[in-house]
Amino acid sequence: MISGVLIVSLVLLLLAFTMAWWVQRLTGNAGWVDVAWSMGTGLTGLSYLIAGSGEGLPRLVAGALLLVWATRLGGHIFKRVTNEKQEDGRYRAMRERLGRGAQPVFLLVFWAQAGLAWVFALPFHVIASQSLFHPITMTAGIAIGLVAICGEALSDHQLARFKARDDSHGRTCRDGLWRYSRHPNYFFEWLHWFSYPLIAVGAKGGVWLWGLPVLMLLFLWFVTGIPYTEKQALKSRGADYRDYQRTTSPFIPWRSAS
Repeated sequence: MISGVLIVSLVLLLLAFTMAWWVQRLTGNAGWVDVAWSMGTGLTGLSYLIAGSGEGLPRLVAGALLLVWATRLGGHIFKRVTNEKQEDGRYRAMRERLGRGAQPVFLLVFWAQAGLAWVFALPFHVIASQSLFHPITMTAGIAIGLVAICGEALSDHQLARFKARDDSHGRTCRDGLWRYSRHPNYFFEWLHWFSYPLIAVGAKGGVWLWGLPVLMLLFLWFVTGIPYTEKQALKSRGADYRDYQRTTSPFIPWRSAS
C-alpha cells in the first residue's frame, strides 16, 4: 500500500510540473521539463531523507550524492535552456510535428515526467527508513556515484567547449570522452543510478531499487535519449555524424574504430 507521504509527493510533483509546463508555454521552450525533472527528483528525494528515521549514515551519504547530482545537472540544464537561442531539437521537432495540438501533448509529457521523477525518488524513501547497511557496498555506491557525476560533468563541459568554437557548426564533437562514446553524458547518468541500490543493501525493499538502472537504460536507449538525439544529429550533421556512428560506440565508452 502506498503511504500518504508518497501520495503527497506525487501530487506536489504534478503541480510543480504543471507550473513548468506553463513556463514552457510562455517561453516556447519545452526544455524546462528537464530542469523540473532533475530538480524535482532531487528535492523529493531529499525531503524523504530529511524526514526519515533510519540510520543516519546511509541517509547522509545518499543525500550528499543526490544534492550534488541534482544541483550539477539541474544547473547545467537551466543554463542551457536560458542561454541557448533555440529549443532542444527533440522538443522543436515535436512542436513542429504537432502544430496547434502541441500544448495538450506537452502537458501530458510534463505530467509523465513528474511520474518519472516520483519513481526515481523512491530509492531515497527506502534509504530514509534503512536500519541496516553494509560498509563495503556503501563505499562502492559512493565511488560509483562520484565517478558518474564527475564523468557526466566532464562530458557536458567538453561538449559545451566544442560548441563554443567557431569551426563547430555542422561538425560532430569528438573531443575527450566523446571520442569513445557518442553519448558519454547518458552513460554516466545511467551509471549514477547504480549508487543507490548499493547504498540500500540491507534495507527492506532495497532489492527492488536495482530496477531503476534498468528503467533508466530503457528510457535512454529507446525513448527519450538516444533515438531523438541521433535523429536530430543526422538531420543537422549528415555524413559527418554517419561516420561518427560507424566509428564510435553508441553508449559505453570504448576504443574508437577509426
